Amino acid sequence: MRVRSGCIESNNTVREREMKGDTPVNSTMSVGQARKLVEQLKIEASFCRIKVSKAAADLMAYCDAHACEDPLITPVPTSENPFREKKFFCALL
Repeated sequence: MRVRSGCIESNNTVREREMKGDTPVNSTMSVGQARKLVEQLKIEASFCRIKVSKAAADLMAYCDAHACEDPLITPVPTSENPFREKKFFCALL
């Protein structure tokens, strides 16, 4: 048994994870790869984050503000639609 983050894992679970390669740090990882990983994680940690609720509210406000310009919401008038069906008149003599 191994205690990890306050949880107890059985030896079978530990062996299964090691066989899958799910160990936190792969033993074959070189020092250079580890440094690149650390740099990438530092970059990602420095990103400014906002809550999903705020992002969703901002997105909805943007959509509401630009709805009048969206041809999928407010359809293009038939007279201005270049893709409208052409009406062909056929006259029988």
